[in-house]
Amino acid sequence: MDYRIVHHGGHTGVTGSCHELRIAEDAGILVDCGLFQGDEERGTRDGEGPGLVPHAASRTPNQIDFPIGHIRALVVTHVHLDHVGRIPLLLAAGYDGPILCSEPSAILLPLMLEDALKVGVTRDRRLIETALERVKRLIVPLPYGRWHEIPAGEGRELAVKLQPAGHILGSAYVECRVRTGVNQLQITNHESRVIFSGDLGAPYAPLLPAPKSPWGADVVVLESTYGDREHEGRRQRRRRLQGIIESALADRGTILVPSFAIGRTQELLYELEDIVHRNRGRYAAKGLPWEDLEIVVDSPLAGRFTEAYRTLRPFWDAEAKQRVLFGRHPLAFEQMTTVGSHDDHENAVRLLARSGRPCIVVAGSGMCTGGRIVNYLKALIGDPRTDIVFVGYQARGTPGRAVQKYGPGGGYVVLDGRRYDIAARVHTLGGYSAHADRTNLVNFIRRMRRGPAEIRLVHGDDEARAGLAAALAEEVPGVSVVSAPF
Repeated sequence: MDYRIVHHGGHTGVTGSCHELRIAEDAGILVDCGLFQGDEERGTRDGEGPGLVPHAASRTPNQIDFPIGHIRALVVTHVHLDHVGRIPLLLAAGYDGPILCSEPSAILLPLMLEDALKVGVTRDRRLIETALERVKRLIVPLPYGRWHEIPAGEGRELAVKLQPAGHILGSAYVECRVRTGVNQLQITNHESRVIFSGDLGAPYAPLLPAPKSPWGADVVVLESTYGDREHEGRRQRRRRLQGIIESALADRGTILVPSFAIGRTQELLYELEDIVHRNRGRYAAKGLPWEDLEIVVDSPLAGRFTEAYRTLRPFWDAEAKQRVLFGRHPLAFEQMTTVGSHDDHENAVRLLARSGRPCIVVAGSGMCTGGRIVNYLKALIGDPRTDIVFVGYQARGTPGRAVQKYGPGGGYVVLDGRRYDIAARVHTLGGYSAHADRTNLVNFIRRMRRGPAEIRLVHGDDEARAGLAAALAEEVPGVSVVSAPF
């Protein structure tokens, strides 16, 4: 083997993704550089494997505690914080090489990092602008499906190619081509293919083309977030979402949807627009026509990402483009209201707490670790008319996981150091996950024309990795499937 794969996060949990392909002591690339969150941020989940560079959560969370002098490029699979949140720390540690990403991600990445810097680093506008200018200077947008050469030293060649991953707009999985023993006639002694899946999306996700399997690989580093379960089909989950909304509105209560600013919010809006469109002239609840149901998006960042999504229509799938041609506006429809300023946010929280007004509120953050959703929860989680709908993964140790786990039994959650009893109804719509499920992940491997010799399972809890390993062993016999410690 002419390379090593070293993991600096995300290989025994679901956050902090950061993987290194090292082809020599003086040459390697990073694939993602994400934040640890939840229990993993506190260092209580991830451990160290023999022979690995210790990764951040095992010591000081969210630091760059591995050598970077040999890193020739950082490749970004997509712009969620658990994949890009440590980039400012990487730059502070001295990295000054290219940041390779898809063309949509090149637009979305500065937006995500600007918010991360505001929340977690500084409110000093000058410092933020300086950091963002440096990030923008390093970004190299790559078109999908085209090889990009990375300098790797004499006698070696390294190239990467991005392919659509269907997770969020701009997401990609990364094909890496490693050639060694290259002479002046460009003849090589050996070629290897390594694939880093990033986060793969489910087929038929709103707005996004489904990911297609690569031709082949020697090693695949494969995510396993939902490797032990199956999602509902799109039609079924849309019916269930509509049923939850109609049931929740029967008592004129508020529906709270914690959602990630990018990806989940836009896909959810797309589906809500479709539900409203399909039910014109009908009632969501007694005295409340579907056309009059207000859908509140309370997240400045989500608003900015939604606007960016609208400008990136060329990257939408055929169905979404067709809706626009028919005069529909999936991400800017009549029933949608965007809350911008903090004063407007506080007024909205007080109004709903006082009136119990029937509406749907989509607010960040997706795991309830901060953001405006926390204020809504504080005000409304004790009201039995409130419904909380989870449409995304809730990592261990996050308030969202606590509400999801203990809410149905009338438990409690701690928000900003205070205990809140949960009287609200709690629902989970797993079908709206932006991640592939077990069948999707197995099919990603099965549909390769030349299957890998080794699959490394990352980005999943222990149960998810074990479930996917068992499925792969059954469906793709003869492949070595390994999990941490590698």
